[in-house]
Amino acid sequence: MLPAPTIMTADDLLTLQLPDKRTELVRGRLVVQEPAGLWHGDVAARVLVAISNYLAADRARQPSGVPRGMVVAAETGFTLQRNPDTVRAPDVAFIRVDRLPPGTHSGFADFAPDLAVEVLSPSDRPGEVLAKVADWLTAGTALVWTIDPERRRARVYRADGSDTVLSRDDLLEGEDVLPGFRVSIAALVDRP
Repeated sequence: MLPAPTIMTADDLLTLQLPDKRTELVRGRLVVQEPAGLWHGDVAARVLVAISNYLAADRARQPSGVPRGMVVAAETGFTLQRNPDTVRAPDVAFIRVDRLPPGTHSGFADFAPDLAVEVLSPSDRPGEVLAKVADWLTAGTALVWTIDPERRRARVYRADGSDTVLSRDDLLEGEDVLPGFRVSIAALVDRP
């Protein structure tokens, strides 16, 4: 008989050192992946830059100069569930300013972001992607975007259970999470 797998916590994951690997924790079980490929990284960077540019322009328009929120890059961990712990790390995420913890914060965020973006890799299995989307939405994420560079499309999942498939010619919109944000799918997935 095989021994039962070890259940890890978010704190265990935080101190784990696995060089050149991407890790997440799913219901106490360690998930290890190879680093993302070049094209994946380019698309994730384009999404991050588009949101960052939107936030900078939005802040400049605000009389108070208060930012709408924070955008974070890949490998930023969010603890979505406890006992057993689930820590997910989207490729890009956005958190509204009123939800950010005060002061400095080390370690994983103990909440779900308002927006989670997953850029698909050719090796991603549909069931695993849907499990990630479900984890985000169940934990309170309002909007999840999955972007598929190979098929040049995106899918928008919402907290109300609705979803929309967008083609290369469509616009990806921030809806209630990032009001007024728009970027074409083509701008994100067309190769340089």
